Amino acid sequence: MYAEGGMVREHYNPIHARLATLSPEALAERQKTLERSFLLQGITFTVYGAEATTERIIPTDLIPRIIPGAEWNRIEKGLIQRLKALNMFLADIYGEQQILMDGVVPRDLVLGAASYRREMQHVFVPHKAYANVCGSDLIRGQDGEFAVLEDNLRVPSGVSYMLANRDAAKRTFPGTFRIANVRPVERYPDLLLATLKSMAAEWRPNPQVAVLTPGVYNSAYYEHAYLARLMGVPLVEGRDLVVHENQVYMRTTTGLRRIDVIYRRVDDDFIDPLTFRRDSGLGVAGLFNAYRAGNVVICNAPGTGVADDKAVYAYVPDIIRYYLDEDAILPNIETFLCREPAQLSHVLANLDKLVVKAVGASGGYGMLVGPHASQKERDEFATVLRADPGNYIAQPTIQLSTAPCLIDGANIEPRHVDLRPFILSGEKTVVTPGALTRVALRRGSLVVNSSQGGGSKDTWVLSEPRSAKS
Repeated sequence: MYAEGGMVREHYNPIHARLATLSPEALAERQKTLERSFLLQGITFTVYGAEATTERIIPTDLIPRIIPGAEWNRIEKGLIQRLKALNMFLADIYGEQQILMDGVVPRDLVLGAASYRREMQHVFVPHKAYANVCGSDLIRGQDGEFAVLEDNLRVPSGVSYMLANRDAAKRTFPGTFRIANVRPVERYPDLLLATLKSMAAEWRPNPQVAVLTPGVYNSAYYEHAYLARLMGVPLVEGRDLVVHENQVYMRTTTGLRRIDVIYRRVDDDFIDPLTFRRDSGLGVAGLFNAYRAGNVVICNAPGTGVADDKAVYAYVPDIIRYYLDEDAILPNIETFLCREPAQLSHVLANLDKLVVKAVGASGGYGMLVGPHASQKERDEFATVLRADPGNYIAQPTIQLSTAPCLIDGANIEPRHVDLRPFILSGEKTVVTPGALTRVALRRGSLVVNSSQGGGSKDTWVLSEPRSAKS
């Protein structure tokens, strides 16, 4: 909110002026009202392994994060460039594998990745859009520029919290929101539905879409139900679907209804027990055969996870250069591949300065934040690292940028944040003009994941002034 020297940044002026008129008691009351609203709506997230409870309200901060229009334009261009290259990469590695033959990305790194699906070889994917929904995590570096921390191409979550935060912010600061010229995010469900339908539009005039959920015990079940309701499509579990003659049908009270597009929120391993994990009770027997036959579309396509593997991440700038002949607009964070002996030695010698992550993990699991870990934790992690170096990468401990947050209902303090915008890719690629800002609510913490106790806040992307556009 403040620049060096204590001046309020221009784009924060409206919200700063409004906050100055509110007493700590008024702010605390608005925060309580917001939390009560989330509770009544059932906006929750399951934290696995928690001792006291498994289902919690998403901690939400009422002070929005604000991004000026010119800055957002660069983010938008960078995200579109990145997803375009990653979709081309996926089409290549599941096709002719030219990038592997040219040695740009190591063959064993891709084909040996846990998320690589050989079953996807030469499977037709409409528009070559393997990742239809992408949620890339961005951070602002010390130079003030945004960089990509990681890509999420499998079943990225969080968009429902972006929408819920926007609804809450509009009710908390209605006047300020109106005068700030904030770009809308409310069209996301319509854009998502249009993207999903475009994947089957070539052979079905009005495709039937369904959202496939693992069920009520999944951490993001609220989001699955929320998006299905806003899109006006059925929310189904694996047991609600049946495959007959390589076509997918939904069981209804009036008989079977054909399904053309499945927006799946189930991991690859569990979508079809005949093709992947045989013990899965979450998927649909025969679904992958129907997909391979071209009678149903699965979004995101199985096997997209190989492109957001944390080791493949290190090669994304090279991937962009290879397919698009362009430099990456949004840079990567420096990354050490522990599979390389020299880089492993560097990581082991500097565990107290680095963040180490398992290449296939997500949600903040399987990682070590070196500066915040004890010597015993670092020693134990070093043993694991030596035993399986190919499963880990390391990055410098990034001092995430901060945003103002209301703490304990009274004090406004800085907390570390990242940014997760959502990109839709089908017949065309669209970036929603907003994002989920995730917040590390504990003082000094750098872990923003909801599954690790983080929270979120609304993100206001401002429209550019007319003079700037012209």
